[in-house]
Order: sequence, then structure tokens, then C-alpha cells
Amino acid sequence: MYWQALEAKEKVLRREYLSTLASADNFRLVLSRQGKYKEAKAMYWRALEAEEKVLRREHLNTLTGADNLGLILLS
Repeated sequence: MYWQALEAKEKVLRREYLSTLASADNFRLVLSRQGKYKEAKAMYWRALEAEEKVLRREHLNTLTGADNLGLILLS
């Protein structure tokens, strides 16, 4: 259900919209906490790509996302 809401938001607002980035960030966190690491990893890559485009690589949110992706890759 959450996945469908995120996809709808991406279609309406686009993946690069700040609100959509925040939703993607929340979703990847939920997936991680549920132990769904494969799905979380895909969402981290997807969100990180958009964050780098919108916020740039040096932004704190982008750096945090990259760090969290590293933790997922270790799992």
C-alpha cells in the first residue's frame, strides 16, 4: 500500500520533488526496520540517485542516505 502511494506521488509530483524524497526516505527506513533488506537496498539506491540530482552529493540528507545504504549493504 505504501509503495503504491509513493508511486502515485512520483507520477504527480515527480521523483525529484522534496516531498517525494521525504516519502521515499521514510519508506526505505520502514523496509529496513522490517528486515526487508533487498527491497530497502533498491529503495535506497533509487532515493539516493534522486537526492544527488536535487540536493547534490554534499547535502546532509544525501550523505546520510549514502551512509544508510552502506549499512544495508553490510546486512
